[in-house]
Amino acid sequence: MRKFLIIPALGALVVGGALTAATVQAQSTPTHMSPAMNHNSIQPETTLSISATAEVKAEPDVAFISGGVVSEARTAEEALRMNANDMAGVFEALEEAGVDRINIQTSNFSLNPRYEYPNNQPRKLIGYTVSNQVTAKITDMDEVGNIIDAMVSMGGNSFSGVRFAVEDTSELMDEARKMAMQDAIARAELYADVSGYDVARIVTVSESGSYSPQPQPQMAMMRMEAADVSTQISGGELSYSATVNVVFEFAQ
Repeated sequence: MRKFLIIPALGALVVGGALTAATVQAQSTPTHMSPAMNHNSIQPETTLSISATAEVKAEPDVAFISGGVVSEARTAEEALRMNANDMAGVFEALEEAGVDRINIQTSNFSLNPRYEYPNNQPRKLIGYTVSNQVTAKITDMDEVGNIIDAMVSMGGNSFSGVRFAVEDTSELMDEARKMAMQDAIARAELYADVSGYDVARIVTVSESGSYSPQPQPQMAMMRMEAADVSTQISGGELSYSATVNVVFEFAQ
């Protein structure tokens, strides 16, 4: 009489010559060949490796508005002055909306010359462009559109996007890890039940591929003009995932 041994394979198992859905290799050893074994060690032929991923979704609770003022004038001094005046209005709009200065950060500032390129002639300096952009952290999701409108009405004319995030992701990631582990255990028990084995214990657990997204842009680069209708902004949902790799020991 011969007995079959289980060979390590990702989510797959061979017992008694029956092949599960996944691809796996098997070998047999005559019963009279019983090499000495340390019973405190883990035998690779009695283990099963499973990788499981779980995903959770959540609505964002914080938004990041990136915008500011682009000004053009014939001289650098004039472009800077115009930009400073309009940016003062942008900061005022943010402060009136309850955004603390600590949550407003300059994300880009530039001063560049503008040229014309007449045919077959040297380039001609025609003025300067100043861009001053800030990123503001907004914690009241219902006010994101209104704050954008206020920034525009007070001088803002350039926006690079609205990004959304969950400020504290620890509970979400823990929930994803828990779900992934539960899935791995359930699948191991399924393999064991079908093959006539029991899950003896967990040998190793490792985490890989966990994903907590950075704030993602939700609005393309554009110039904005004041409008009669309020700007509509939707945060949607964000996905967070965790992957666990678990090695189980089987026993009869």
